[in-house]
Amino acid sequence: MKSTHPMKTFQALGALISYPTRALIEALPDVHAVIVEEGLVDRTRRGAIKDLMHELQATDLLDLEEQYVALFDRGRATALHLFEHVHGDSRDRGQAMVDLGQVYAAAGFELGPRELPDFLPAMLEFLSYRPLEEAREMLRDCAHILRLIGRALRERGSTHAAVFDALLAAVGEEGLGATTGPNPSDEPDIDALWAEEPAFGPTAGNPSCSAAASGRGCAPPAAA
Repeated sequence: MKSTHPMKTFQALGALISYPTRALIEALPDVHAVIVEEGLVDRTRRGAIKDLMHELQATDLLDLEEQYVALFDRGRATALHLFEHVHGDSRDRGQAMVDLGQVYAAAGFELGPRELPDFLPAMLEFLSYRPLEEAREMLRDCAHILRLIGRALRERGSTHAAVFDALLAAVGEEGLGATTGPNPSDEPDIDALWAEEPAFGPTAGNPSCSAAASGRGCAPPAAA
């Protein structure tokens, strides 16, 4: 039977690739509990996620902040803004942002005034309020990009790669593969992968992955 219940695992995984704060570090036991209780992430991958959590807990917050900026804010390969991997700085990205913002608005989500609507942690927060099968389908649309980011992180020795491996496996996609896998630079060009069909364009009744990504904070859907 297909589950239609929303799952907070996606929000928990998104928190682990969000900008580090004291509040996040203090919430890690709750994040771990959600991942274990919902069971979307298998035991082996939960172990890798726990290694990431231990590293976050054991590292000075200032160092975590510096590492985060160096890892995610410098360079395209590990960028968490998904449209950057598809559209770069082209005009198409602007229209994709508008379309994505409309999807959030229709679902009752609000972004902060400085938030961009293609930020992966926010997409995952959005998906945590959506039916599971819908969330899985939207993440499958992103699988190529998630895999490229995850492999780039692994090549840099970052334990954050575990989040991407877990996301892929949770939606039934091939994970990051063996640790001796290909260098991300050897992967096909991301623009070419989606040349025939937009990776994130919303479809009728079922917004695609990029129809759900944003800044760090999303309000829950408006009550019916």
